[in-house]
Amino acid sequence: MQKKNQTLRIALAQLNVCVGDVGNNLSQVKAAIRQAQEQQADLIVFPELVLAGYPPEDLLFRPDFLAQMQADVAEAATVTHGITAILGAPLRRDGVLRNMACVLRDGQVVAEYAKQCLPNYRVFDEKRYFTQGNQSLVVEVAGVKLGILICEDIWEDAPARAAVSAGAEVLCVLNASPFSTEKQAQRTQLLQRQAASNAVPLAYINLVGGQDELVFDGDSMLVDAAGHIVFRAEAFAEGVFVRDWEITPHPLTPAPSPLQGRPSRGEGEQDTSLSSLPSPLEGEGLGVRDSPLIYRALTTGIRDYVRKNGFSRVLLGLSGGIDSALVLALAVDALGAENVEAVMMPFHYTSGMSVEDAKQQAEWLGVRYRQLPIVDIYDNFMHLLTPEFAGKPVDVTEQNLQARIRGVLLMSLSNKLGSLLLSTSNKSESAVGYATLYGDMAGAFSPLKDVYKMRVYALAEYRNTLGQAIPQRVIERPPSAELAPGQVDQDSLPPYPVLDAILHRFIEEDSALEDIVAAGFEEATVRRVVNLVLLSEYKRRQAAPGVRISGRGFGKDWRYPITSAWRKHLPLKPH
Repeated sequence: MQKKNQTLRIALAQLNVCVGDVGNNLSQVKAAIRQAQEQQADLIVFPELVLAGYPPEDLLFRPDFLAQMQADVAEAATVTHGITAILGAPLRRDGVLRNMACVLRDGQVVAEYAKQCLPNYRVFDEKRYFTQGNQSLVVEVAGVKLGILICEDIWEDAPARAAVSAGAEVLCVLNASPFSTEKQAQRTQLLQRQAASNAVPLAYINLVGGQDELVFDGDSMLVDAAGHIVFRAEAFAEGVFVRDWEITPHPLTPAPSPLQGRPSRGEGEQDTSLSSLPSPLEGEGLGVRDSPLIYRALTTGIRDYVRKNGFSRVLLGLSGGIDSALVLALAVDALGAENVEAVMMPFHYTSGMSVEDAKQQAEWLGVRYRQLPIVDIYDNFMHLLTPEFAGKPVDVTEQNLQARIRGVLLMSLSNKLGSLLLSTSNKSESAVGYATLYGDMAGAFSPLKDVYKMRVYALAEYRNTLGQAIPQRVIERPPSAELAPGQVDQDSLPPYPVLDAILHRFIEEDSALEDIVAAGFEEATVRRVVNLVLLSEYKRRQAAPGVRISGRGFGKDWRYPITSAWRKHLPLKPH
């Protein structure tokens, strides 16, 4: 006899938790369970490792932390009367640590599942901590048999197939899946394919919020057995989303997927096509269609880094240039104008246009604004150093001195005012070392660390569609550090459309030099750019953390050696 359709009232708990904030994380879980109970949900599903926060990293080596996790699972179970909750926590079982999903019901832990596929690439390092599971788990809730998976499990075929073979009529997937520019489209295609190819509906629950360099977008969803999205939670929004979900019984044999082709990447690896990058020879804009989502990712990353680290206010150096202008707008949108301060520090080479535009933007956005001229400080430094510099020509030393004076002033204000300092360097500059250590690199957080220069322009243009924020002259003028008379960035670097396209190929795609040249770039330019990337590693190691939005940022997933002779050779073809 064929089983009838059933309706499962499911709650998707898209929460913003903080790593190690065990008391608050537990409180959020209990509050979400109560909210789901009030709406008479049968089931509430939480993200991966929700009690610990993700990624907990070396906290997982601490016995006291793990003991707290065990206690918190038991405490969460005490409020589950009349509802089933599935939540993630790191727990020791059989003498080893496992990434677990716990099924809680009527005050008890009634079942547990250990993650089978442990990601160990890019920002993921789970094999350092966890032992993989090897068993499926199917539990019945309101007459529906649920198969439980955790994040990477759904990116491989075997765990889902095994769960369905064990009788699962629905797949519930707990996730801590970080945002990046291509992630949502890739994730959607994967979930649709897995649901349709296994002929079962699928519930996908993801974290939301910032955690150090990572930012999680939520994007939780329900997919029916044909691969259609029937509900999708708002990206970057916290909430407990309750839905009546009609569960259609699956046939004896899974239906073929209407979506052809399985992604060959794991959970954290992105599509590295250049469809959203500028043509290397045409200099077109970058990624305009992605700007709204990326803008939200950046504001979320800023807000959570500041607040989760116990701060409420930020300050930054506002130069009148595009990068600091965008950071100011992001900070205001993330934290509110009352919590943001901008500091202009003019020198001989600072144009009147820059001073005017900085002041104008500060007034538009309603932030506190001050000017601290650095001429006298610079002159005092040079008075002391001139005898030591005797006989040596003026060079980048004098330019770096200007930047370092500004860094000292900003850090002093940060210390005295209790405001966290935001750095304003972008990914293009960081890649090639076009930034000054202990100068414009000073700061506690770098919002544009993973944002290429051409994307900076796209985001600035997008922000102005939401309301007056960045003077158009700032966007249109040639970029300049204004550290020397008439200086523009292009004096030292290739045009940004060319630079960004080369960097993307080398950084995100690991392309060989010969392949980059074959794509239409001059060999000398490619060699120069790649050499600068490798030479500048020592600077990036000392840079502030920042929001990761690409398939490969300068953080956990970039581990080039500082000391390396490889850059001296840079073969176009392997020997």
